[in-house]
Amino acid sequence: MTDDRRKGYDGTGKGAITPDGCAVEVWSRLPAGDAPDVIEAAVPPGARILELGCGVGRMTHPLTDRGFTVTAVDESAEMLARVREEVRTVRSPIEALDLGERFDVVMLASFLVHAGDVTVRQELLETCRRHVAEDGCVLVQREGEDWHLDLPRETAIGPDAWSRLVSATPVGDGVNSVRCEYTFPDGVWTQTFLSRPLSTEAFERALSEAGLTVERYLTEDRTWVRARPSS
Repeated sequence: MTDDRRKGYDGTGKGAITPDGCAVEVWSRLPAGDAPDVIEAAVPPGARILELGCGVGRMTHPLTDRGFTVTAVDESAEMLARVREEVRTVRSPIEALDLGERFDVVMLASFLVHAGDVTVRQELLETCRRHVAEDGCVLVQREGEDWHLDLPRETAIGPDAWSRLVSATPVGDGVNSVRCEYTFPDGVWTQTFLSRPLSTEAFERALSEAGLTVERYLTEDRTWVRARPSS
């Protein structure tokens, strides 16, 4: 994602803030939750995984510990600096990535598929298709159907720490400006970003346009999805 597409993205708080508003310190503290379990159950043991938008390695490290070989991609040098040295890292915008390799699994997590810019979303998915083996799969994490509703709401992310989804304000063309706050005993961080809500039909259509077909929804809330290259 080039800098001229960053209008509407911002972040505040101590430490480095990436162009899309993510605070490196916050992502270093956020728990991985059950995501590594979902991923492990959905892919072959020891699979080669291309993780797009790895950040600080929040999911990279648990997957590596479970025997997967992970290539971790992020555009932020500050994020990649927190990934373990033994992990292969690549600094690149996801949209521009072309490693000339195919992987058993390509992973696009952190709701990146909801990019406000439709062109960016399509480029992200095309990168997934370009790097997945013909018998491989793409794992996508999407927002819940009501993720932008019933706000504000908050979730405990540790002792005396909270993640709060403050607001989702329409800014036109089906896009919302989303504001999040992360509160820890030693500080508060915020992130503002653009997100395009997608119905199940719109989500599956976007994948189809990139040459991918939804195989199954992996979680009850349908936020984790396994797709395959279209025949």
